[in-house]
Amino acid sequence: MIAEFDRIGIPFERIAAVDALGRPDLASLQQLPERIPGLRLTGTEIACVLSHRACWSIIAAGDDAHVAVFEDDVVFSASAGVLLADAGWVPADADIVKLETFFQQTTIGLRRINTGRGSSVRRLHTLHTGSAGYILSKRIAGALVEATDEIDVPADHVLFDPVLQPWPDRIVYQLSPALCVQEQHLGQGTARLPSLIEQERGTRFAPAGKDKEPRRSMATRVMREIERLARRLAKVCRLRYSPIVPFEHHGQRVRPPHTQRRENTL
Repeated sequence: MIAEFDRIGIPFERIAAVDALGRPDLASLQQLPERIPGLRLTGTEIACVLSHRACWSIIAAGDDAHVAVFEDDVVFSASAGVLLADAGWVPADADIVKLETFFQQTTIGLRRINTGRGSSVRRLHTLHTGSAGYILSKRIAGALVEATDEIDVPADHVLFDPVLQPWPDRIVYQLSPALCVQEQHLGQGTARLPSLIEQERGTRFAPAGKDKEPRRSMATRVMREIERLARRLAKVCRLRYSPIVPFEHHGQRVRPPHTQRRENTL
């Protein structure tokens, strides 16, 4: 990360993360009833929330209106330095601005606000997985700290899941193209810091068997298509659409190929 921040010319402050390997008690902590069916957090996921929570506490107690938070395995876009050097493009009403892409389809607003630096921000209306890069307002940082007195959902759901978040009036934006991405999603071989959380989620949600899904009848397939078109029409009427947020690396847009393993992880 020192090399990445040096490359884009931006100073940063390192906050020591909570290491799950040194906290075997985390996995046995009492958790609230499951709000995500079938999900009980692992020690690694709890440590991740505690690490982000440490940043949120600093932001809530600080003087800055907005602060950017990054995990330790991100790769920045070429425009990251210009965007991070000046917060003037951040919408005044923004509680959270997601800077990362997880290369999953997500729903954002049609209305865009140009940053003036080759990108734009739009309202984020559905969960966009990942907590590797985001901007947080001082106001919402305090609410996040209070919301995680007891930990029962992963950090990215606390930040970006509109169903599970406890404050309905928050405003979340998505930057596109993304300012950063986790190194593991660039498809350049083995990541220097492989995600233990992604490995654990992949194991937890892996398919149990090899049975093939029964072939759907023609009527079922027609109904599925009608439902898909109805959902798309509803989004258009609400001025929304569902793209995959791109990322530009070395002048080229990156969009990793779809794999079953990634689908299981998501």
